[in-house]
Amino acid sequence: MSEQLILKNLPFIKILPAWAQELSYKYCSKTANLYILHGNIRDLLPHKMNEGEFIFARIQEYVSEVLFGNRDIIVFYDRSSGVSFCEAVMEAAYIKTMKSRYPDVTDDELLSQDPEKSFFYLEKYFLMKIQEKKRIVFIMDYAETIVPAGELIRLSDEDRYCLVTLNRWSNDPIFTKGDVSIILLTENLTDISPRLTGSPSTVKVEIPIPDEDVRASFLESMERQGKLLLDRGLVPRRMAAVTSGLNLQNLNRLVSESYQEDTALSLDYIGKKKKEIIENEAAGLLEFMDTYHDLSYVSGHSFVKKRFKSASRAIKMGRLDVLPMGYLIAGPVGTGKSFIVSAFAGEIGIPMVKFRNFRSKWQGVTESNLEKVLNILKAMSPVAVMIDEADAFLGDRDQDGDSGTSNRVFAQIASFMGNTEYRGKIIWFLITCRPDLIPIDLKRQGRAEEHLALFYPETDDEREDLFEILVKKLDLSIRKFPISDLFKKFKHEFSGADLEAVLIRAKLHAAMSDRTFVTKEDMEEVMGDFVPPAYPYEIEYQNLVAVLECTSKEMVPRRFQNMDRTKLVKDIRELKSLLGERD
Repeated sequence: MSEQLILKNLPFIKILPAWAQELSYKYCSKTANLYILHGNIRDLLPHKMNEGEFIFARIQEYVSEVLFGNRDIIVFYDRSSGVSFCEAVMEAAYIKTMKSRYPDVTDDELLSQDPEKSFFYLEKYFLMKIQEKKRIVFIMDYAETIVPAGELIRLSDEDRYCLVTLNRWSNDPIFTKGDVSIILLTENLTDISPRLTGSPSTVKVEIPIPDEDVRASFLESMERQGKLLLDRGLVPRRMAAVTSGLNLQNLNRLVSESYQEDTALSLDYIGKKKKEIIENEAAGLLEFMDTYHDLSYVSGHSFVKKRFKSASRAIKMGRLDVLPMGYLIAGPVGTGKSFIVSAFAGEIGIPMVKFRNFRSKWQGVTESNLEKVLNILKAMSPVAVMIDEADAFLGDRDQDGDSGTSNRVFAQIASFMGNTEYRGKIIWFLITCRPDLIPIDLKRQGRAEEHLALFYPETDDEREDLFEILVKKLDLSIRKFPISDLFKKFKHEFSGADLEAVLIRAKLHAAMSDRTFVTKEDMEEVMGDFVPPAYPYEIEYQNLVAVLECTSKEMVPRRFQNMDRTKLVKDIRELKSLLGERD
């Protein structure tokens, strides 16, 4: 590697990606010697050689060749491979030097997978080379297996040895002044002992999933090699735009499979593969939601639809700065909260994902899972994130009984939701029928700041409109008849979910009569037999807490609009007592 790639060459630093610049400046400051690189470390990393020309390397090669130019001493270690060196001549020099001091030591002991043996001899070697003014870089991969997160009392003797050794090295002025750099590699920062990650002497640098420009450069390099087969009209830049959330390894696999199958990549194929890849990368922690409908499939809720349409227009105008960080969607069960959120995502044409259960009984795994999910969301932006049953899913800051895991998870989510850097890029939807159970930390301005509520249809006109929309949504063939007659005859207080269940039953009734269409008689028979679930206290309670949460009077049903707030709170407390809940 040429002299211009030496890290101390500051003009060179300026062409590095942001994370490499940060590492470079920290290194040049000579104030630290322990670095943790985390995030997208298993990917191919881009390095700009000339204008528009990139090379792509793995993390070890990137650090050793691009940043340090393979100079002086570069050592690698992981629990599987043990100790190795950047070049054979470096390894030979190490073995020769150590055998001159320890004649009985074997090659296997010097290059051992056992960290207690390896670190002992490496430290002695480093101290000797410091005297010779040699620069040393020690790169440890899979650092979570060397200094894992967990309570100190639960760590093995070997883990404690590694933790103490690394802590000692990071605070050793001889190592810092002697130009010894220890670099730990891990995908998730939370997998590493907090005694290291929380130390003021540790430098933490996140490697992000590549942005659109990097993806475009990678795809263009594949095209120059003749390996990129694209559908007519599709170019690398367009493909880069629709592959947000994928790293270069993912793109390489996508392009290589297409090339081997001699099949051109289309937008539909890329979209399908992107969904599969991200769900696999998230290890089942994220689920893509279908967004085939837009807001025209939503009946009623005119105020909420108006707000969503305004937000949709702002996104299309590129005015992300005027969008709320997130929405709290409240209302009783069966009002279509999840559906209207999905329809909004379909309206603005961005993907929507739903959090799945990322919690684990094993200490540290929950935080690690959440870190992985949040990193994927950052890379996927723009994206809508739905958290259903948010009151139960998110917990609160004061939960106990799990060694503080819930508290840390809550703080992690709250901090991420409040990061204004992602305004308009990551749109949060907290959906609940019990907004009173969601901590105020998440409902305040700067997080789920727009509070919207849905309620059951109140008038026959609203119910008829809901009926027509559901027929359209379910793609039902139905014989025309006055729908108002049905609602006058059957006085149930239908929720959207109730009415959808009735229509499905009517469709089944018609199918059993060998018909593909639903008649008035089918509807009358099914509605006459239908008994809606009866939870009067629960539904009324959910109505009242949704009213209390509303930030606009226009959203509130007419029967609640003139209700005194003091009486509203009193009624909520009485219902809460009837339901056996404590304040």
